[in-house]
Amino acid sequence: MFHQKKWLPVAVCMALVLTACPDKKNTNTSENVEATPAASQPASEFVKKVEPQEVSQAVGMLLPDFAELVAREGGSVVNIQAMKTNNNIAARQSDSLDGLSKDDPFYEFFKRLVPHDPNMPEMEEDDYNFGSGVIISKDGYILTNTHVIKDLNKIKVTLNDKREYEAKLIGSDDKSDIALLKIDAPDLPIAKIGKAEELKSGEWVAAIGAPFGFDNSVTAGIVSAKGRSLPNEHYTPFIQTDVAINPGNSGGPLFNLRGQVVGINSQIYSRSGGFMGISFAIPIDVAMNVAEQLKTTGKVERGQLGVIIQEVTYDLSKSFGLDKPTGALVARILPDSPAQRGGLQVGDIIRSVNGNQVRSSSELPMAIGGLPPEKEVILGVWRKGKELNLIVKLGSASDGQQAATSQEPLAVELQNQGAGFEVPLVGLLLSVESKGLMVTRATGLAQAAGLRRGDLILEIGGSAVRDQASFNEAMVRAGKNVSVLVQRGGDTVFLALVLP
Repeated sequence: MFHQKKWLPVAVCMALVLTACPDKKNTNTSENVEATPAASQPASEFVKKVEPQEVSQAVGMLLPDFAELVAREGGSVVNIQAMKTNNNIAARQSDSLDGLSKDDPFYEFFKRLVPHDPNMPEMEEDDYNFGSGVIISKDGYILTNTHVIKDLNKIKVTLNDKREYEAKLIGSDDKSDIALLKIDAPDLPIAKIGKAEELKSGEWVAAIGAPFGFDNSVTAGIVSAKGRSLPNEHYTPFIQTDVAINPGNSGGPLFNLRGQVVGINSQIYSRSGGFMGISFAIPIDVAMNVAEQLKTTGKVERGQLGVIIQEVTYDLSKSFGLDKPTGALVARILPDSPAQRGGLQVGDIIRSVNGNQVRSSSELPMAIGGLPPEKEVILGVWRKGKELNLIVKLGSASDGQQAATSQEPLAVELQNQGAGFEVPLVGLLLSVESKGLMVTRATGLAQAAGLRRGDLILEIGGSAVRDQASFNEAMVRAGKNVSVLVQRGGDTVFLALVLP
């Protein structure tokens, strides 16, 4: 389906406001000076004529010029073509044209005359991919995205000067979407590596790549945000920009105005499949760390705590005694995990890793995953109104281990003892179970807090509840903002109950 698009012109206008300084010659006299209405004065006394070239120069001073950056750094950007070759197809074609070399001028002519074999498998469209990359070393190492070369066995790299080389795949990492290639070529231009942490929102950046195969294409924009967490992308704090990124740009570099690579373009947010003003780049320090591990060991290892965490909302922060919502709230600790051995508890709020602030729950997997297994880390933890530091030795986040463990259901013995009670103030009807209080009805404040029928309340304000007496005691101690630990299905989650 084709969609009609409207192209709207954009004009840049500048207004120059001039103010006249008072004539100091008559400031100390009482002479009568006849006032002239502004409307009767010549317009030239109020408005200065601005020549077009002056406007052009002024606009040029405000907007960055990327021409020098592209001329200086564009040579480090490469075009990548990846495909999946079928040896059987190649062999059959060779047999059909037996005796003719591919260099023979009649090869292509006779190739078109050879009848098509319907039994010969065709190369699928998905077996061919375009992308971009950036040269990071004189000995030919190239960064790109894993999804550019995934499951494809022949990779061709075209340099800016049109030289072509077959690349070797050194390694790839699905979790970061970073792949490392290598070519053997002389006189390679290499990119300057910058620091992604020095980027600021609103800063100008540029992308060079091959969208839709159009090599050496340049687009520019600004940094929209940093540290973005995307669904199923837990280890990468993405850089969000409004730089136009399209299929074929993947794996190409994101430059700052100093000509340094600060990111590897990876993804876009789109409802149509095309660019919609939101694109994401992998910070270059993350990419270089992955590349170094791929280069030395061929794989990437990441640290693991073994916790299930959730975001600290405003109401939850009040219930835990924090002045603002920061950190990662520990909702569950996996058995025999580094977190359990290190002394972490459910209800702890992790606020820093090795002194680096954890502002939101999405930052914790990135901070821990960026460290190697067996490394000791210092966790800054908020526990029951106090700050404390815990030293934890990280485990290894092997593929599938985290997901398999987090999906393990908790054993819940729902033995209805026939006792129950109602809490009209918050709209709860509870029944006493062996491990807590089962919600049989939730209305009013309880419903607003997110409680629902079937939830098993384990703790109120950090205190275990097993009956009406312990529930009442916990509610009295908790205050106006109450943290409620609930078991729901196979996981546990904290909810914030706000009392009137």
